[in-house]
Amino acid sequence: MEKPQLFRDRIFPVLVVVLAILLIWHVFVFVLNAPFERDQAARAGTTITFSELLPKTFNQERPVLPAPHQIVAELWDTTVNKPITSKRSLFYHAWITLSATLAGFGIGTVLGILLAIGIVHNRAIDRSLMPWVIASQTVPIIAIAPMVIVVLNSIGISGLLPKALISTYLSFFPVVVGMVKGLRSPEMMHLDLMRTYNASRAQVFWKLRWPASMPYLFTSLKVAIAISLVGAIVGELPTGAVAGLGARLLSGSYYGQTVQIWAALFMAAALAAVLVGIVGAAHTMVLKRMGVKP
Repeated sequence: MEKPQLFRDRIFPVLVVVLAILLIWHVFVFVLNAPFERDQAARAGTTITFSELLPKTFNQERPVLPAPHQIVAELWDTTVNKPITSKRSLFYHAWITLSATLAGFGIGTVLGILLAIGIVHNRAIDRSLMPWVIASQTVPIIAIAPMVIVVLNSIGISGLLPKALISTYLSFFPVVVGMVKGLRSPEMMHLDLMRTYNASRAQVFWKLRWPASMPYLFTSLKVAIAISLVGAIVGELPTGAVAGLGARLLSGSYYGQTVQIWAALFMAAALAAVLVGIVGAAHTMVLKRMGVKP
């Protein structure tokens, strides 16, 4: 693809959306933060002009909505200016959340694949288990997380495992659904061909169903890894955790540090993007190894 066409078709639309978001964001920074400055001026018995009001709304210590430059400054301070091992470093908190995310993602992936294999190969499991798998996702995770934490703490289990189990609860569902679809994706003529070769069920699985399910699996894994991160953060909220991105969100809400809250949110978004990108790269490598053209 030529550079002018690349810029027109891919880069320019993204830039337009980003600029539109930044414009709207700056407008709302002024709209939401201005009442506080006007109230302060009224209490002091003075009037405040627009030229005085505008810069103050973008530099409040505890704004209702932080300005983009305030979030960037907070991210720089808590990533570059702080040692990674410091509890004030976002890298430190991101690693705590990442540990629970990866543990829950791993457990959820294995559990989802095993359930999908059972559902595809056993009609009784399909009819009895699949409805419960779907029904499990109708219960809000914010209601389940405190119960999981309390029950496990009562039997002496705390730390990483409870958060990982909450991530598992969220991540196994897309893997199950994707793998069931993928394992059932081979056409009937391909299955009939395997039968004419007198292939066993194991051979049909490894030679036909499993390779056919790879695109569906990795698509599901992209969803699962992102939602695992959400589960890990949610799992940190009811525990009163002192480490992790969820803990940063909690402490920021307790003390009205909105800039800290937004910085943690952006760090979580960046972490999710990196994880999804890694899964996407693995997807491309596997399909290329299988001879599938991108």
